[in-house]
Amino acid sequence: MSLIKAFVAIIRRDLILAVRRRAEIVNPLFFFIIVVTLFPLGIGAQAKLLQAMAPGVIWVSALLAAMLSLDSLFRSDFDDGSLEQMLLSPYPVAVLVLGKIVAHWLVTGLPLILIAPLLAVFLGLPDAAMGTLVKTLVLGTPVLSLIGAIGVALTVGLRRGGMILSLLVLPLYIPVLIFASNAVDMAAMGLPVSAQINILMAILFLALVLAPLPAAAALKMSVN
Repeated sequence: MSLIKAFVAIIRRDLILAVRRRAEIVNPLFFFIIVVTLFPLGIGAQAKLLQAMAPGVIWVSALLAAMLSLDSLFRSDFDDGSLEQMLLSPYPVAVLVLGKIVAHWLVTGLPLILIAPLLAVFLGLPDAAMGTLVKTLVLGTPVLSLIGAIGVALTVGLRRGGMILSLLVLPLYIPVLIFASNAVDMAAMGLPVSAQINILMAILFLALVLAPLPAAAALKMSVN
């Protein structure tokens, strides 16, 4: 089997397992919807305040929803021994890890992108900012999965690694949160957002290149 076929096989396997364990898809999505809809209930009928808070609310909710699903990235493979088999395979571990990250994003990040515009309308986000919101989510949610994979790989061997995972990953998410929410906010005011979008693209490319290698090394340390 070629490396590309092995990469595709990892993605296909994880997608099939996610379909069988549908809670992995539904739980983060429901969490995202519930957190966003709770803000109008707590703040009240203040349309201007909700509109001003909409970019931050959507992005913080997406970040927390991504955090909720991170532990499933390697946990089941670690428990059933398939992770060890993946590390012993003749293929580069970083490429196989990248395949698992892509599958994780397809299961968790893509549904968030599809549902986010509807929730943005609910919060009163202007139409002019909808396109920017989708762009920031397309660029930012893969970064959440890529960075999160490093934290999960470091804590997968721990019985109660959830708190440590949060402490490791959340500080690294802050630049994505700042630039993405600021881009949506600026677009809502009719201001240019090319600088923020370019920074998010740079962060994505850096994470795509750099994240799989330390994640693979951390998995080897956790398994051994």
